[in-house]
Amino acid sequence: MNKYIAAIDQGTTSTRCMIFDHGGQVVAADQREHAQLFAQPGWVEHDPLEIWERTQQVVAGALAKGGIARAQLAAVGITNQRETTLLWDRHTGQPVHNAIVWQDTRTAAICARLARSGGQNRFRRKTGLPLATYFSGPKIKWLLDNVPGVRARAQSGDLLFGNIDSWLIWNLTGGINGGVHITDVTNASRTLLLNLATLDWDAAILKALGIPRAVLPAVHSSSEVYGTATGHLQGVPVASDLGDQQAALFGQTCFRPGEAKNTYGTGCFMLLNTGARAVQSRNGLLTTVAYKLGSARPVYALEGSIAISGALVQWLRDNLGLIESSGAVEALANTVADNGGVYFVPAFSGLYAPYWKDSARGVIAGLTRYANKGHLARAVLEATAFQTREVLDAMQRDSRVRLKALKVDGGMVFNETLMQFQADMLGVPLQRPAVAETTALGAAYAAGLAVGFWNSADELRAHASVARQWQPQMASRMRATLYAKWKKAVTRSFNWTD
Repeated sequence: MNKYIAAIDQGTTSTRCMIFDHGGQVVAADQREHAQLFAQPGWVEHDPLEIWERTQQVVAGALAKGGIARAQLAAVGITNQRETTLLWDRHTGQPVHNAIVWQDTRTAAICARLARSGGQNRFRRKTGLPLATYFSGPKIKWLLDNVPGVRARAQSGDLLFGNIDSWLIWNLTGGINGGVHITDVTNASRTLLLNLATLDWDAAILKALGIPRAVLPAVHSSSEVYGTATGHLQGVPVASDLGDQQAALFGQTCFRPGEAKNTYGTGCFMLLNTGARAVQSRNGLLTTVAYKLGSARPVYALEGSIAISGALVQWLRDNLGLIESSGAVEALANTVADNGGVYFVPAFSGLYAPYWKDSARGVIAGLTRYANKGHLARAVLEATAFQTREVLDAMQRDSRVRLKALKVDGGMVFNETLMQFQADMLGVPLQRPAVAETTALGAAYAAGLAVGFWNSADELRAHASVARQWQPQMASRMRATLYAKWKKAVTRSFNWTD
């Protein structure tokens, strides 16, 4: 009897396999980190072969920890870091280069050249996205233009493109021995190559970027059986594919227009369900596909993407050595009563929503002799809350929906200091679900729906419960004062690079 659903959650810093029962509860999990590679300033890479190795390890680890046989799995779902880009040889399975991570800024010059005709929003009407280093399309072009021999191999049909979802599914389903080369609409909508109206690759944009269609995966829904797994999951249907933030939206059961979630991870990502309508943003947000279940109509979302949130805590740990572990940042921040006038704008990869300024760089503003490491730690946490406030303001202007509460998930939601400050800065309650890591849960839900393990969205919603809630406590005048200082600090980061 199929008692469980597995989900592979391939993130920016680690890969995890989680196994869920019919009640949506975690019964087993395993997780492993992979290396972050920084060849040059602004470059961020991953080794795709290491990621595939980690994937196999965590699948085996989760099965072993739970004492679960693969025959007990009804399906496996995939969720992934989205825009991270790689090309590999369909005959050997070898990548032509390390994967270029979504945070990487090497394509700034490509984006600038493309923007000379039509501006930064040249492709926004079709794709919902501005021209930015964030997305996969310019990264593909960089690989084709800069890795010797790659363009000719791509044009001859020998190479395959994928974000990490496509790479994992291809390998899971056999690799060079018949692996399935697909992606889903959520991941495809992050490439700058997908037409949101047709849900297919746009020929005019491919021509503008010089990308041969032959390298691109087939675009499928987010919830269907794509193929059957091999290896540790031999015989298990591979039945969902969702970009990580869309998976979190799905895992939070934000199935109704107007429902929103914010995920606090390496970056920070707020998504608002807009239903069957793809809302074009006037305030610096992204229009993206939220999910598509089988043959049903697609559901769209507005997204505010923040490049650096949890990664800033890691920077405080790894680059400055001010804390020994990421969890220690809260205790250090609580050694002081406030930020001491210090503001940290973490524009390490430029600014994402709502500014989209590739030339911005990180700044620490407001330093005096009074400031100490506790103030810096508090400024690190507050940066995430301030950036989220900017995204929420833009989202409410675009959607004309005033949120009554925000569902939150991700690793940082266990930081009480951050969550209380976030509620104070937004002026609305925050709600953390019983299963805080909703990215894997969303992939499991979508896979389970595809194979009949669960029957409907209503059944999934019945599983949802709030484990913790934070109410705003800050006076509105103080909120406005702090936020105004943040906005002033942000301007100091503009136009740092030429």
